[in-house]
Amino acid sequence: MSAMRVHLLDSLGSLETFVQAAEQRSFVEAGRVLGISAAAVGKSVVRLERSLGVRLFHRSTRSVTLTDAGRMFLLRSRRILAEAEAARAELSAQAGSVQGRLRVSLPLVSDLVLPVLADFMQAYPDVLLDLDFTDRVVDVIEEGFDAVLRVGEPADSRLVARYIGRFQRRLVASPDYLWTRGTPRTPADLAGHACLQYRFPSSGRLEPWPLRDAPADLRIPESMVCNNIETRVCFAIRGRGIAYVPDHSVRAALQDGRLVSLLDAHVDAAGSFYLLWPSGRHVLPKLRAFIDFVDERLLPVVR
Repeated sequence: MSAMRVHLLDSLGSLETFVQAAEQRSFVEAGRVLGISAAAVGKSVVRLERSLGVRLFHRSTRSVTLTDAGRMFLLRSRRILAEAEAARAELSAQAGSVQGRLRVSLPLVSDLVLPVLADFMQAYPDVLLDLDFTDRVVDVIEEGFDAVLRVGEPADSRLVARYIGRFQRRLVASPDYLWTRGTPRTPADLAGHACLQYRFPSSGRLEPWPLRDAPADLRIPESMVCNNIETRVCFAIRGRGIAYVPDHSVRAALQDGRLVSLLDAHVDAAGSFYLLWPSGRHVLPKLRAFIDFVDERLLPVVR
């Protein structure tokens, strides 16, 4: 192996170690992911800092955090590693192999996508899924994602978009709750009910409940607030209040009678799923397989 090739592989290895340390915010956790010791991670980072002539991390006894230079270098490093992976995958694509790391950003709808992702992992065992669940609108290109599943109309001209499916949001409650508290007949009636609300993790704001014919001054009560779907569905089934959730998350509970849909004539909140990926690039076999798999498996669930 030539000296140049050895140097290239060493450099890529240092970047991978740096990226893991930045994402895990811990040399110990980065070492666990990479299968090396925390000391080895630290030495690799020190060598990288010396070669660059800048400090990449602020270090403490409990964690490490990126410096301003480190945050800038992280974006570059992700792109470099993505390009290296793309080059390797293009070579392997000649043999039609579907393999490599696939970095995907997804919304906080695990009830919907987790079964599909698990099936994809079984169908393509040589693809390493690197999944990031967030309500934040990520920058697919700058942050080094291969693809993103997003709710809402795409607006980034740098991305290719494929429509996956449409869903409705519903107000739901259990029959026991309605027996005890009564059934709201108009949006104004919600003011006297226990309401299970969602807070966006990235902004801290409560999700609005858009309702037709609601009083302008209607304030939806906050009987419980959380940042995921599963908790609200569970609490609603157990009679703790009314929840505003995507229909796919309560389809089974509505069918078997554990939940009842409320104020349907007043709720008009539809959403669409799109799968997005960077345009202007050759679509690698791993990404093509993922796009087609999600399109085929997720569409029947949400349409």
